[in-house]
Amino acid sequence: MAAQITQLKAAGCVNEAEAKKDREDRQAIIDGLQAQLKKGDKALVGNSAYRRYLRSRGNAFEIDPGKLAEEARFDGLSVLRTNARVTPLQAVIRYRDLLEVEALFRAAKASFDTRPIFHQADAAIRGHVFCSFLALTLAKELNRLCGASGFQPEWQKLLNDLDRLQQATIEKGGKVITTRTHVTGQVGNVFKAVSIALPHNISE
Repeated sequence: MAAQITQLKAAGCVNEAEAKKDREDRQAIIDGLQAQLKKGDKALVGNSAYRRYLRSRGNAFEIDPGKLAEEARFDGLSVLRTNARVTPLQAVIRYRDLLEVEALFRAAKASFDTRPIFHQADAAIRGHVFCSFLALTLAKELNRLCGASGFQPEWQKLLNDLDRLQQATIEKGGKVITTRTHVTGQVGNVFKAVSIALPHNISE
């Protein structure tokens, strides 16, 4: 029988960003569930994501507020188990560092087109570790250069702004013109910080 947690003592293991994400993910499920219940579609009970928030009332189903409240207690919480000889605080810090490395790797593998990765092969494992380390090194160096220039961009916003930076080549009437989209956010400052010149808005 699984032990039930009756008291939480996990100082340092609360991630507010993850708590916010947990709430938003749960609300998205509830919104979808409410829409299905209005249709009277009982087939949704077969959906495990929906089922855990339901309770039966006679021949009908309804959302269980108690289940929502119980799950909300654990938003953003994580329990770490390790055999490393470190203090609880050191374990939390190292885990957060690992999350940062993995997040950077996910961003890098999208850019480098390195997915999917199959971890059954030794070469793939080495490649995963190398790309993770490379992504972390590049991000740290970018943060250092930006800090030296007097600002620190938010990583995800910067990635979104870089995604909007596009360049196109147009050929018409024997002329070839290259144009790019407008710079948004901190992209211009980042290019200056790393001493890379942006392409001209329009060039022939």
